[in-house]
Amino acid sequence: MIPAARHLKADVVTEAGIARRARHGVDRLDALVHNLQATRAALAKVPGGTTVTVGGDCAVDLAPIEAALARYGERLAVVWLDAHGDLNTPASSPSGAFHGMVLRSLLGEGPHGLRPLRTLAPRQVVLAGARALDPEERTFIDSSGIRHLTVAALADPTTPADAVAATGASAVYIHIDLDVLDPQHFDAVGTPEPNGLSPSGLTAAVRALGARFRIAGLALTEYEHAHDTAQPMLKQTIDDLLPALESGSGNAP
Repeated sequence: MIPAARHLKADVVTEAGIARRARHGVDRLDALVHNLQATRAALAKVPGGTTVTVGGDCAVDLAPIEAALARYGERLAVVWLDAHGDLNTPASSPSGAFHGMVLRSLLGEGPHGLRPLRTLAPRQVVLAGARALDPEERTFIDSSGIRHLTVAALADPTTPADAVAATGASAVYIHIDLDVLDPQHFDAVGTPEPNGLSPSGLTAAVRALGARFRIAGLALTEYEHAHDTAQPMLKQTIDDLLPALESGSGNAP
């Protein structure tokens, strides 16, 4: 579905049984560490430009964002479009699933083996569309000063771009967990949450970002392949997002 000059596939594994939550606080830690290293190896073959990451859960975005940080440093902002905060730690997580911890890890509080080479500062993060937050995540958002945009705020598609402008960034990385969409429109995700965005609202927000900032990268995550009936909607959403990537590919140095 994604046209590009070059496609790379990370050699990931989906099952492992060495390190379980009882020992490390993170389920399937050994597989996750392997997959992080595999993704880093794939990204090392990318010469630069806008990187689009497709597939997997939110954990797949750790390496692409650390790569964008290596390139842009403090000039980078990350817009995290997700129904969930992904701001738990191994101690606070009710499930032990790392995809609920990955943004916290990118902020420097990740479990051993899943810590990024470079970390974000809270001021570089715009959390958008989150509506299912655990108590620890709410406390962290309030104490850290992370910008949090509700679904209602996203009714104006320029709101995320305004929030990025407030960070002083010139480039933006866009993380999209597809559960940011309302399940009435798109339910091919593992943890759907009601009262989300429409596909048109999502693409409008991404286009507004692309009109004002260089797009450092974009990820589409959490698609459940078993939901074959959702593929036409997914394809249409991707087709609508691609012009934003093109428009935002060269605006800022």
